[in-house]
Amino acid sequence: MKDKVSVIICAAGKGERAGFKKNKLLAPLYGAPALWHTLKKFDIPEIDEVIVTASEVDFEEVCALCAPLGYKVVLGGKTRTESVKKALAEVTGEIVLIHDGARPFVSKKLILSCVDGVKKFGSAVCAVKLTDTAVCARLGYITERLDREATFRVQTPQGFFTEDIRRAYELAGKNVYTDDSAVYGEFIEPARIIDGEESNIKLTFKSDFLRELPPLPVGGLTGFGVDVHAFGKKQNFVMLCGVRVPCDGGLVAHSDGDVALHAVMDACLSAAGLLDIGHYFPDSDPALKGADSGKLLEKVVALIGEKGLKVARLSVTIQAEKPRLAPHIDKMAARLACLTGADEKNIAVAAGTNEGLGFVGEELGICVYAVATLNEA
Repeated sequence: MKDKVSVIICAAGKGERAGFKKNKLLAPLYGAPALWHTLKKFDIPEIDEVIVTASEVDFEEVCALCAPLGYKVVLGGKTRTESVKKALAEVTGEIVLIHDGARPFVSKKLILSCVDGVKKFGSAVCAVKLTDTAVCARLGYITERLDREATFRVQTPQGFFTEDIRRAYELAGKNVYTDDSAVYGEFIEPARIIDGEESNIKLTFKSDFLRELPPLPVGGLTGFGVDVHAFGKKQNFVMLCGVRVPCDGGLVAHSDGDVALHAVMDACLSAAGLLDIGHYFPDSDPALKGADSGKLLEKVVALIGEKGLKVARLSVTIQAEKPRLAPHIDKMAARLACLTGADEKNIAVAAGTNEGLGFVGEELGICVYAVATLNEA
C-alpha cells in the first residue's frame, strides 16, 4: 500500500532581511509572487497533500495563491519552529516533507529523492557538500578550521516519517530551531543526508531577486489565447471546443469556425514560445477551407510535443449571448481532453454572457479566452 505523502511549505516568516515592505515570498519573481513558483513545484501526482503556513498579516493573500491548487493554509506562529509544529498537527500523510517557501527552484527529481530517502533511511535531508575552505570565526578572527569533506550546506526539503518528526517537535517544547533536522537529531536520531542541488537556492536578500537566477525548470509554462468570430454563416449550429452546439446561425471563418479551439491553440503555442495559429494555419491557404479545428489542434499538440512539452491544464471561458451552452460544458471538457491528452479533471470550461454589452452582448459574435499550462512530456 502506498504511503501518503504530505508537504509543509513554510511561508509564515516576515522576510525582513530582503528589505521589502512585505513578506519577500509575496514579492515578484518571473512575473509572479515568489511563493507561487514554490507552490507549483509540489503540484505533482506523487504528492497527496500540501499544507502552507502563513502569518496573520499575509494569511488572505497566501490563501488566494493556494486556492487554485487546493492547498490548505494554517496560521503560523512567531517562529519557524512554532509554525511547523502547528502544521504538523494537520498532516494526514505517513511521510511529510518540510520545505522553505523561499526555495522556488527545487526540482521534481529532488522532491522524489527526498521521499525515497525517507522510505529507505527513515529521514532524508537535502544537503550540498562545501567546496570552499570552511572556518569558524569570533569577533572577526578565525578560531577553527572545519573539515570540508565532512561539512555540508543544508537545504530543504527535509523528509521524515510523520509520527517521528511530530514526536520530536512535541518533545522540543518551546525551544527554537533553524531547521527540522536539528529537532529530529536531538530527540529521535541523527538525520540522513541525501544529495541536494546547487540550483536549489534560497531567496534571502533583495539582491537574490535581482541577480541572474537559475532558470525555472521546464514545466508549468503558461500561455494565453483569445479569439473572436462573428455570426453570419447560414447553418443551424456552431462548433465550440470540438462539440456541435445547436444555434440559429453559424460563425464566419475560413475553417469550421471553432472559436474556442482557436483560442486554445493560441494559448498552447504561446506557452511553448511558438508563433500564433495564423502562422501555421493561414486563412489564405485553400487547403484549410472548412478545416476541422480539432485536427488543427492535434497538429498544435504535435508541434509542442517536438519541444518536449505536453498540455497539462486548460482554462477556457466562452462569452456568448447565444446559444445556451450549459448543457454542453461537460462534453466540451471531455473533447478537449481527447484532443490535447490532458486529464479531464485539469480542464475547466466556463460560459457566460456579456450582459448585453458590446458585440457579444448584441449577439453579433462569440469571444473566447483560454489559458494553457504545459509541462515536460
